[in-house]
Amino acid sequence: MRTRFLADQRGGVAPIFALAIVPIIGLAGAAVDYSRASAARTAMQASLDATALMIAKDAQLIPSDQLNTRATDLFNAAFSHNDVQSLQVSATVTNGTTVTAAASGSVATTFMHVLGQSTMNIGAHASVVSASDGLGCVLSLNPLASGAATAQGTTSVKLNGCSLYDNSADSNALTVGGSATVQADFVGVVGGIGSSTGITAANGIRTRISPVADPYADVPAPIYSGCDQHNYTARNTVTINPGVYCGGIGVNANAVLTLNPGLYIIDGGGFTINGGATVNGAGVTLFFTSSSGRDWANVTINGNANVNLTPMTYGPTRGIVIFADRNTPQGTSFKFNGGANQYFAGAIYVPTGAINFAGGADTATTCTQVIGDTVTFVGNSNLAIDCSRYNTRPFSSKSMRVAS
Repeated sequence: MRTRFLADQRGGVAPIFALAIVPIIGLAGAAVDYSRASAARTAMQASLDATALMIAKDAQLIPSDQLNTRATDLFNAAFSHNDVQSLQVSATVTNGTTVTAAASGSVATTFMHVLGQSTMNIGAHASVVSASDGLGCVLSLNPLASGAATAQGTTSVKLNGCSLYDNSADSNALTVGGSATVQADFVGVVGGIGSSTGITAANGIRTRISPVADPYADVPAPIYSGCDQHNYTARNTVTINPGVYCGGIGVNANAVLTLNPGLYIIDGGGFTINGGATVNGAGVTLFFTSSSGRDWANVTINGNANVNLTPMTYGPTRGIVIFADRNTPQGTSFKFNGGANQYFAGAIYVPTGAINFAGGADTATTCTQVIGDTVTFVGNSNLAIDCSRYNTRPFSSKSMRVAS
C-alpha cells in the first residue's frame, strides 16, 4: 500500500497547474492593459494634433511664456480619458512658423499589477510645419537691408485682406516712419521692426519668422531676339502690339496708349509714363531686361498717370504683369508712383530692384502683389489679394500642416 501511494503522481498536477496559471493570466491581462493604453494614446495623439493646429493658427498672438498654459487648456478641452494620470502638455514655437507639441502621461494597469508593473507610460508628439495660406501681397526679398520694407511720410497703405512679409534679418527690417500707417491682415518680419506704432494687423505682427520663399523663383526669363521698335514714344492716342521694344517705351502727357494682349520685352531704356498720360492693357506681361548688359530697363510712372494693366493668364509668365530680369543690378529703381488711378493687377515681380510704390487709392483694387528686393511706399496705396482669375501664385509663412 505504501509503495503504491508513493508511486502515484496524479496529485502533482495541481501544484504544477497553479504555478503555470500565473504567467498565463499575466499574459492575457497584459493584452487587456496594453489595449487600454493603446486606445488612450490614440486619443492623446488626436487631441495633440488639434492642439498644435490651434496654437499655429494663433501663434503670433500668444506670448511665449503662455504657450504651455494655452496648449494644456486646448488639449484638456479635447481629451476625455480620465484614466490617464500625471498628464503633462507642452508647446514651443520655432522661428515663428513651426509649432511643436508634446503630451505624456500614464495608465494604471489592472492585470499586469500582479507582475509588478503598476502603470504603463504613454506619449505623443505633433508639429505643424510651414504651408502657404496664400494671403501675401507684399514681399521684400533682401535678406540684410535696413528698411527693406518701408512706409514713409504721410503714406497710408491699406492691404485689404492680405499680408506683408519682409525677409531681411536686420533689426530695422521694417520701418514705418513719420505719420505713415500700414493696415494688413498679418505682418511677418525675419528681423525686427523699427517702429510698429503705425502698423495695424488684424491677425498680428510677428518678428523672427522664417524667410518666405520667392513664389516666382522658378519662372524662366523670356527668350527673345532682335528689335521690333526702337525708342518708341506714344504722343497721342495709339495701340501697339506685343514685341521687342529696344530703348524702351515712353508715354507723353495726355497721350493714351493701349497695349494689345501678349508679351512685351523692354530691352534697355525703360517704361516711362508721364503725368496725365493713360495706359491700358488686358492680358499683358512686360519683361524688363538688357541684351547688352548695360542700360537695364526700368519703370518710371509719374504722378497723376492713369494706368490699368492686367496680366497674361497663360504661358510661363501667367499672373505676372511686371517682370524684371533677375540679372538687373541690385537696387535698380522701379518707380510706380502714378497715384490714385494707378492699378496693376497680378504680380509686380522685381526680385533685384528697389520698388517705390504709390497708387491705387481710388481704384477698385482686387488683386495686386508687390515683390521686390526692397519695397518702399511713398504715397497712399491700396492692395488686395483676390487673384484667382489672374493665376498669380500664393505666398506666406503661416503654418497649417500637421506631422505626428
